[in-house]
Amino acid sequence: MDRYNGEYDDIINLEPPEFPNRAKMPLHDRAAQFAPFAALTGFDSKIGETARLTDKKPELSDTEIDVLNEKIRIILENIGSRPELEVIYFVKDLLKSGGALEHYIGSVKKIDLHRRKFVFDDCKIIPADDIIDIQSDLFEQTADI
Repeated sequence: MDRYNGEYDDIINLEPPEFPNRAKMPLHDRAAQFAPFAALTGFDSKIGETARLTDKKPELSDTEIDVLNEKIRIILENIGSRPELEVIYFVKDLLKSGGALEHYIGSVKKIDLHRRKFVFDDCKIIPADDIIDIQSDLFEQTADI
């Protein structure tokens, strides 16, 4: 059922009025009049940032530290062959407390004992203090690890 009954036929096709003392508003500005208003600009991003989860850095036991140190010793003995490692390490979050565990696989070029960093062939650098675990085929040869 059509609700239009013809009562606006006299004005329905009229052009909008033009005023000589006012410039016509560009269409972009006219459209902006009807855009939604966000009173709390940036609030959504703050809520999203607050809701984003971070993890606490895992604390290694003395036994886990000893195992990790033994793995590093084995890597240092074989550093000339540039062994491939899978490293699990903790990355601090730049915006809030905590962070996340990340996995990296690559061939280690050197271990800088002075700066406590692992340097890989592709120039990736991982701080030794952030390493949680290391896996490699090198360790399969040693039954103690």
